[in-house]
Amino acid sequence: MMRNECRSRRLSLTNWNIAREKSAMGNLGLAGWMQTLVGYVRSGKPDLTNRQMALLLIVYLSPGPHTVRGLARILGVSKPVVTRALNTLGALGYLRRERDNADRRNVFITKTESGAQFLEGFSETLDDGARRPAVAAAPADDERRVARREPAFIAGR
Repeated sequence: MMRNECRSRRLSLTNWNIAREKSAMGNLGLAGWMQTLVGYVRSGKPDLTNRQMALLLIVYLSPGPHTVRGLARILGVSKPVVTRALNTLGALGYLRRERDNADRRNVFITKTESGAQFLEGFSETLDDGARRPAVAAAPADDERRVARREPAFIAGR
């Protein structure tokens, strides 16, 4: 009986270590993304919402022409939601609205030089984050204690 208990405990610790390693491996990608976002925030460039960044990337990376209705359909949101995001992006100079010369009722969303420069800089920030190794840190003392099932008051060793 004692032997089975020990074996069972070893298996559960092994499973716990495997899960922790998988978690750390998955977090390497998150650590790289975190480094990228920290670099972006430190750059002093305007903070864009996920929706604004998605709109910007759709317009710059997919073939046009782009309309508010089409962008709303792609994102699965309403036209007013897209209009608000485009207002911000337009004020920043990253996108521009242009009337269709053939049918003045249509408004197309177009790229700007300022938006292209912004995305180029963001791309460089992503590349910098990818080049920096996202090394998993050694387990902290707290994690080691948990792995050995030691109480926290023994930390003074």
